[in-house]
Amino acid sequence: MLSTQSNFTDPDAAYRLIVEAHRGLSDEQSAALDAALVLLLANHIGDADVLHAAIELAKRRLSDSQTKGT
Repeated sequence: MLSTQSNFTDPDAAYRLIVEAHRGLSDEQSAALDAALVLLLANHIGDADVLHAAIELAKRRLSDSQTKGT
């Protein structure tokens, strides 16, 4: 089952860590970092059903945010 509630004791610190990891990178390097991070975390989860649910939710959120922006 996909957990959508924060599991971090300090979610803001986790967010800052991700943002800081991108500091100074080109757009291409930033995209590569994101891809590598996704693959590492997907492997850590190790559950194709959870990965599928996460992909579907992310796509739905992306679609929703694009709809709101138009």
